Formats: sequence, structure tokens, C-alpha cells
Amino acid sequence: MKCAVVGAGAWGTALANLLARNKHEVRLWAYEPDVVESINQKHENVRFLAGHALAPSVRALNDLGSTVNGAELVVFATPSQVLRSIVKSAARALPRAAPLVVASKGIEKGTLCLMNEIVEQEISEATVIALSGPSFAVEVVSSQPTAVVVASRADGAASVAQRALSSPYFRTYTHTDVVGVELGGALKNVMAVATGIAEGLGLGFNARAALITRGLAEMTRLGAALGAEESTFAGLAGLGDLVLTCTGSLSRNRAVGVEVGKGRQLEEILRGRETVAEGVVAAQSARELARREGVEMPIVDAVNRVLFEGQSARSAIGALMTRELRAEVDR
Repeated sequence: MKCAVVGAGAWGTALANLLARNKHEVRLWAYEPDVVESINQKHENVRFLAGHALAPSVRALNDLGSTVNGAELVVFATPSQVLRSIVKSAARALPRAAPLVVASKGIEKGTLCLMNEIVEQEISEATVIALSGPSFAVEVVSSQPTAVVVASRADGAASVAQRALSSPYFRTYTHTDVVGVELGGALKNVMAVATGIAEGLGLGFNARAALITRGLAEMTRLGAALGAEESTFAGLAGLGDLVLTCTGSLSRNRAVGVEVGKGRQLEEILRGRETVAEGVVAAQSARELARREGVEMPIVDAVNRVLFEGQSARSAIGALMTRELRAEVDR
């Protein structure tokens, strides 16, 4: 197939490389001219995925229209907060029949839209597929075994993405619960910030296990309120991605949380980072979404108080531990 990948960060580059090694024709759009140059000349994304050789057939471009023109499958892998503007820019050149895979994870600030909703709003009659699951880009580009899920409400669309992406080291499952898959991918980043904060405070494995488990309960609760299937959160886009992001040493969101837990200011932490920690942005949107739906999310609330309202990390953990006693399962 002729495939276009929009966004040449680590994740977009890894997906472009996967598609190319699956013998598809791949064009990769990069915002940064130096990324285009390094991919085309060195077959390496020196800025975002240094040290990993890419398939020589991956062709990087700086022109968005030329990247998507004529594509039979388009993958969006941009940071969540620029997805809408990039989709708008690409809309005129996008082939109407091409399925659109959304690999970005997040909740848009202000509108509280999930990533698939942004694409559906900007491109009428789009066939949208959500891609999520436990997948560090550096392991995908290194051909480490990985399993993800692709979800779409359109008949047969998820299967198109499944066939295009699947390889001996990249296993792709299909699903129809787009909201659950999207929400799991967004909320797990907030929970990873929380577990990172606990780690930065020097708390033990007990605390981390509690945060992961209760975080999953919060994710499921909000998902159910938005019409998602509760079982989705027990799968790859929920529990799978949550465990990876909360425990993996490669997790950007966990790493930000660790530094916050050690007492560093958020602005200082983010100032020195090349890549985006989506959990910081998603924390505020998740709290607003929960309030809109009347859903209780105490861990999300605690992350917001620590990141944006000046509460100390240790005090926030104490507040979580001394909340009113309750049953574990909602009735």
C-alpha cells in the first residue's frame, strides 16, 4: 500500500519504519527540516530516535500535502495538542477513501475531545481507526515483540490497519470500542505521572501497585460514563498500556512524575525536554471531563493539585490514603 505517516517523533518514526519493513511504500512528514534531512540521508531520526537504523525506503518530507497526497492509508502520530491544526492543514490533500489511523494519545484541551473525535470533526465522512496499546517506540523500532489494538466503528476498517501493521514482532488486534481504546491511551499517561511522583518520593512497590490498580478503576469509571465498554480497560489499551507506562524505565510521563516527586518544579522539568509528556496536558483535560460527567477521579485530582496548584507531593499522597473509607467495587 501507499502509506503516509504524519508526525516524525519517536512513535511516528517507529510506525513508518514498521510499515516500510512490511513492504509498504511510506512517506513520513516531519515538521523539523533537520529530521527530514537525517532520515533521508542517514536513514536515522537523529533528533527523536537516535542510534536506530530505519528502512532505507522510508522517505521523509517537510511538505504535508505531498506526504498525504495519493496515500491509501494515513497514520497521524502528532502530539495531541497540535493534531487538530495539522489535520486541518492536511484535509484538502487527503484522499477521501483512505482510512485514517490515529496513533496520537490524549484529550484536547478546551474541547475535551478524544483524538478520533478531532479527526472526525475536521474531515467529514472520514474512516477513523484508533491505535493504542503498550508500545515504546524504541522497542518497536528494535523489533521487540509488541501487541497493540486498532479500533474502528466502520465495518472492515480496523482489519485494513491490522493487515498493514502486523508483522512477526508487531501483533495487532481489532476492536470496535473506539472510545475505550482512545480513553485508555490518554488516561494511562496521567496515572504514570502519579506513579512517578510516588517513586520520586521514595515510596515502595506497594504504593505503585495501589496507584496502578485504583488508577485503572478511575479509567474504567470514566470510560463507562462516556459509553465505553468496561472490558476494554482490562485489555491492551487499558491495563496493558497502564502497566507499561507506570513501570517502564522508558516512560516519559513516569520520568516527569519522578522529578516532581523529588521536588523539582514542573516548568523546570519540561524546559529541558525535547519530547512531549502527554500526561501533563491530559491531567487537566481528564479532570474537566470527569467533572462534566460527574465521575470521581481522586488520583487525577491529586496529580492536578501537585502539578498546577502547589500542593506538595507527599501531602497529596497522604490525602489519597486518608479519604473516606469505601467498598472497592462500585455498586
